[in-house]
Amino acid sequence: MGEHTTAREFHLPLEQIAGASADGALRYLEYRGDMARLGLAVNGEPPFADAAASEPAPPPAEPAPVSAPWCVTLLSPAVTLSQLRQLLTFFAEHGWPVTGVDTLAQSDTRTVLRFQIDAVLDFSTAKHACLQQAEKLKADLVLQPGDSQRVPALAGFDMDSTLIDAEVIDELAKITGIGEQVAAITEAAMRGQLDFRQSFKKRMALLKGFPETRLAEIAAELPLKDGAAKLLGALRALGCKTAILSGGFTYFAHYLQRERLPVDFVHANQLEFAQGALTGDVIEPIVDGARKRALLQQMAEDLGLGLDRVIAVGDGANDIPMLNLGALGIAIHPKPKVRLEAPQAISGFGLDAALYLFGLNDAQIGKLTQSGL
Repeated sequence: MGEHTTAREFHLPLEQIAGASADGALRYLEYRGDMARLGLAVNGEPPFADAAASEPAPPPAEPAPVSAPWCVTLLSPAVTLSQLRQLLTFFAEHGWPVTGVDTLAQSDTRTVLRFQIDAVLDFSTAKHACLQQAEKLKADLVLQPGDSQRVPALAGFDMDSTLIDAEVIDELAKITGIGEQVAAITEAAMRGQLDFRQSFKKRMALLKGFPETRLAEIAAELPLKDGAAKLLGALRALGCKTAILSGGFTYFAHYLQRERLPVDFVHANQLEFAQGALTGDVIEPIVDGARKRALLQQMAEDLGLGLDRVIAVGDGANDIPMLNLGALGIAIHPKPKVRLEAPQAISGFGLDAALYLFGLNDAQIGKLTQSGL
């Protein structure tokens, strides 16, 4: 039989954690600039025999306020003491002092740690260093300004492959028997290998003759992206306005708004029909990357908001302009080019993981859920 696992809390400096040679499953880490509270699942002998230990304490109701200029958030299915040691070493090697740590989530499938970093750094260089370290840790590591750890007032969302787990134009093409041909063009455009406007016109021309009567059945079968309803519902409960800014189609965006998701505004492309079938032409202006950014900026101005209260969420190359507009630009399950060029990226979790980048922990998110999400 295996050894019995017990949960223990250790009180020790971060430097002692970074120098540890033992391993174990991390339950939580709280640090306020003096001693850390480290919760571990322990098998056999404790890894810190010389550290003060106690029974695990309940998690704080709220994370500590952010006072550092930068935050780095680790999102992982599970965090080990070895991974934590690697990350603390990474911070030390780059000269990034850690002034605070909060555990925002801890469950059997998700551990989220937020590190406050008191350093002067170049964002682009530091972001790419975090992406490289994330690959070594096999987790997500998200860098953001400390003052962006708050609930936004306006959030713009791509639709296809962001709010829904599909590309609508590809679904239309499947029905007409040219699914692979159109999907290849879509994939190249989303990876940034083709100009979006040109690819959009080419795909629409191929769809000429598609029957208008088939739209409703496609809309009803579109799968939501994991975490989409939870994130949009939480933002609605928190008073944040939300918008769909899509290179897809208004028909499906309005369906989502009406039937599936709490969305305030919709901007997308219109389908042109004649005698009950698609004409194959496009209606200008096409909602491409530049227009998504311009629309989000105009909405912020109309609402009297500074761009520091605005975020954007997307996955494809045509989302990059709006992802680089406001306080946060979160790429969800992004294409490689987008992962490199977006300010923030989350690859291993659903859309609701964005809530941790707003400074919320699971206790706060749970209260939002109980209040009617």
